Amino acid sequence: MKNAKQFMDKDFLLETETARRLFAAAEKEPIFDYHCHLNPAQIAENKKFDNLTDIWLGGDHYKWRMMRAFGIEENCITGNAAPFDKFTAWARTVENLIGNPLYHWTHLELQRYFDIYEPLTVKTAEKIWKQGNEKLKTDALSVKGILSTFNVYAVGTTDDPADSLEYHRLIAEGKAPIGKIATKVIPSFRPDKALNIDKEGFAAYIAKLSEAAGIPINNVADVAQALKIRLDFFVSLGCRASDHALETPPFVLMDETKINEAFKKALSGESVSAHEADAWKTRLLCALSLFYAERDVVMQLHLAALRNASERHLKLLGPDTGNDVVHDLEIARPLASLFSYMEKTGPLPKTILYSLNPKDYYSLTTIMGCFQDNVTKDGGTKGKFQLGSAWWFCDHRDGMEEQMRILGNLGMLSLFVGMLTDSRSFLSYPRHEYFRRILCNLLGNWVENGEYPADEEKLIEIARNISFGNAKVYFG
Repeated sequence: MKNAKQFMDKDFLLETETARRLFAAAEKEPIFDYHCHLNPAQIAENKKFDNLTDIWLGGDHYKWRMMRAFGIEENCITGNAAPFDKFTAWARTVENLIGNPLYHWTHLELQRYFDIYEPLTVKTAEKIWKQGNEKLKTDALSVKGILSTFNVYAVGTTDDPADSLEYHRLIAEGKAPIGKIATKVIPSFRPDKALNIDKEGFAAYIAKLSEAAGIPINNVADVAQALKIRLDFFVSLGCRASDHALETPPFVLMDETKINEAFKKALSGESVSAHEADAWKTRLLCALSLFYAERDVVMQLHLAALRNASERHLKLLGPDTGNDVVHDLEIARPLASLFSYMEKTGPLPKTILYSLNPKDYYSLTTIMGCFQDNVTKDGGTKGKFQLGSAWWFCDHRDGMEEQMRILGNLGMLSLFVGMLTDSRSFLSYPRHEYFRRILCNLLGNWVENGEYPADEEKLIEIARNISFGNAKVYFG
């Protein structure tokens, strides 16, 4: 079309000369993917993927949701259809995703991994299928090749406290099939199953945690002690962060005797009330907060995701299949109360706050300002409390810009620890490029509008730090 810019060229999303100069510096920075859901076994085994469907559509509920919206049958999404049929179903979907970040991500991945610069459509699907599958046979697209090509400094996987972390140990010792790699593969502590006293499978999980920690568990203090033992094991293998998924922040204070009565009910298969569940979670979160602060482990709180909205969908496909929604409940009062109570027992840990609902950004950023006390194990931390990157349903151009604008308005954008993939896919690293382009364009527009001096040295420092340096320092 006349006067249209070239599709996703080298200046994609970079609207000004300042933005282009900043991105030229930021794009060279390593990637610190401090929160993801990559499979440590696949890293250890240096997995090579069989075909584009295997590496691109397996486990990717972002794509699955859009395929369902486009009317693709489930057999071609999560079912037993032939890999090429699934791929062509995705091609039919993606060419209709104008305005969706998946369109940009898909084509960045085609460009950066496969050197394919034509759009994916029904017409090009067979050609791209053949080209992509040939490239997947090469060492360049083994897991080790991918981590090297994209200069991935570290990945923080998401791991249960009862996990043996055997693959992390093998990778760290250079004894895994992948051999020695420059990328640090770091476990992250995700104790949700120990906190979710009101969820199915809780009693069986407590037995598993007891076995992993090597202690009997009879009450909430025992659970806290077991988690402490496992946290120390995680730290011995490089753990730098924890992660908690919370629909809303709990804050209920209850006598420990009553908390233990609720625990006994849950172990016997009886249901516990929402009030009792929040008391249980409050008690354990407060204990864990102190453990994290003592070990300089970052606490990440992911808020406002309502999981498994459709019971039929959950029963048919299971969790993590594209059946989650944005929550809209109150978070400010319970979260502020929780932090205020936590700090009575000792210093708060470094903390990153994420919300799936952008309405919460003002609350989260102003709450952060109340607890930036700089009391840490090492004496002081710039940006101790962080507003986490635009997450999940917010992980697009508008969402990223909104998150960074609000952080700039109410906090210190220059101290932001930047992007993470939160992904199960080894094809997700161009999302860091996508983020850096949006960041540099935002900064560039401010400069060219006269809102910040055209101090190139300082601007490059800010762009590079948000892209990588701040996260490296923050996570130690």
